[in-house]
Amino acid sequence: MAAAISPALPSPLLIAATLMMLLVQAQGITRHYDFNVEMANATRLCTTKSMVTVNGQCPGPELVAREGDRAVIRVTNNVAHNITLHWHGIRQLRTGWADGPAYITQCPIQTGQSYVYNFTITGQRGTLWWHAHISWLRSTVYGALVVLPKLGVPYPFPAPHEEVPIIFGEWWNADTEVVVSQAIQTGAGPNVSDAFTINGLPGPLYNCSAQDTFKLKVKPGKTYMLRLINAALNDELFFSIANHTLTIVEVDAVYVKPFTVDTLIISPGQTTNVLLTTKPYYPGANFYMTAAPYSTARPGTFDNTTVAGILEYENPFSPSAASFIKSLPLFKPTLPRINDTDFVTNFTNKLRSLATAQYPAAVPQSVDRRFFFTVGLGTLPCPANMTCQGPNGTQMAASMNNVSFVLPSKALLHSHFTGLSSGVYASDFPVTPLSPFNYTGTPPNNTHVKTGTKLLVLAYNTTVELVMQDTSILGIESHPLHLHGFNFFVVGQGIGNYDAVNDPAKFNLVDPVERNTVGVPAGGWVAIRFLADNPGVWFMHCHLEAHTTWGLRMAWLVLDGSQPDQKLLPPPSDLPKC
Repeated sequence: MAAAISPALPSPLLIAATLMMLLVQAQGITRHYDFNVEMANATRLCTTKSMVTVNGQCPGPELVAREGDRAVIRVTNNVAHNITLHWHGIRQLRTGWADGPAYITQCPIQTGQSYVYNFTITGQRGTLWWHAHISWLRSTVYGALVVLPKLGVPYPFPAPHEEVPIIFGEWWNADTEVVVSQAIQTGAGPNVSDAFTINGLPGPLYNCSAQDTFKLKVKPGKTYMLRLINAALNDELFFSIANHTLTIVEVDAVYVKPFTVDTLIISPGQTTNVLLTTKPYYPGANFYMTAAPYSTARPGTFDNTTVAGILEYENPFSPSAASFIKSLPLFKPTLPRINDTDFVTNFTNKLRSLATAQYPAAVPQSVDRRFFFTVGLGTLPCPANMTCQGPNGTQMAASMNNVSFVLPSKALLHSHFTGLSSGVYASDFPVTPLSPFNYTGTPPNNTHVKTGTKLLVLAYNTTVELVMQDTSILGIESHPLHLHGFNFFVVGQGIGNYDAVNDPAKFNLVDPVERNTVGVPAGGWVAIRFLADNPGVWFMHCHLEAHTTWGLRMAWLVLDGSQPDQKLLPPPSDLPKC
């Protein structure tokens, strides 16, 4: 007769390991990174230049963490420029000192100095990114920030075979700091970039660049998750892979109801996770993956070129051989027309939050304060000592509610925290346009904007509804607006002028998409809602760098709440000084 097998008691080691895993799940771990800002040489399009990088890389190092982890990133500035870094999309709950926009939440890190960005990733998981947030240095200072779910928590879709970051960038042969300073000096639009890049590489459609091509090597019959990030400075991009479809599963680190497309649109500042399921068999062909701009602006004011990478299948007949065979057919996708606003509208209308028990859409059902902002271009009079090359001899400008935001010389957050705001900022940002007009009709004759450093003050836990309206001044354009410190729900959008009487009835308050960067439609409007549950000073700006430079930016000041955990933490001891 067989002996009975007694159940083995778990070893003390196993119990300790299990407890440790549960502890890590609950609290996360601390992840340390050293980011050295340093010059490095790079050659693209047969042009070599010295440029600002992190750790000599462009794109910079990928930062990987899990939901609940704490990130501690020591940034040391070894270049002649001032620098700050922004962790785009991280909520920074009560840790606004780590948010990064220069002169908003901190003074810049000066040459030879360092600063430690210290924050906890709370209630977020997905693809985000980091980038410089001063002048135009983010053209080469950027990288992926991947937040994995907590240990043991699956994706709400089948786990992919592999995950691949795909970062769209923009390359200038010139030094972008010279490009932006020339534009400011002349009052004209800045010179456009020379190429777009995928993971730093321009690809075969550009002169002298076939050797600098991103290649995605795949196996047949597998699913790959592409973590798409638009880190370009001034261009919204269409993206497609020839003869393949893409299933959208997440935007701006928030899961969405999956839907499948041939082509997507992604604006600067936005991220999109897509599932790419490869063909079940070796196709005997290669496939271009291309990105090209969407713009309604005047020709010549943006980079109208196309970047391509190549999707290659592993050849089952010779897996050891170089997989890219030039003799194979190479298929190219067809992208929408450059100004295809209908495509963009149809795509963005498909985005919906999961709105499940596990991933609810906590859209505010009632609103404490409503705001209406115009968003668009304008002009400033030419200073007496300048010759300006903007429209009719003016300087180009941009504004929200006709206020072109002027960056202060001291950081707003510290000025607020210490109560020394006098002479730094005013708290009277207009809640509606001061001079209403037919926003998308014939523009007014006077296109001049006002200037100022104005904030809009919100009490803690205020529910906010904000309608942002594009204007036709100097031409309708799409503006990707990014809000720091919060996610928001996109409850409505439309073409033409917002109708405050009839449009709210069409708002989606059930499963609107939740994100941190939204396109204000060209010649249209977008409505967002958010809960102001994060004390601090939070920048909101167009993520087209040219428009930000011209003043298309403002900041919200969210006051402390009454409870201890509703108050801004004190500044770290190494906070840079101006």
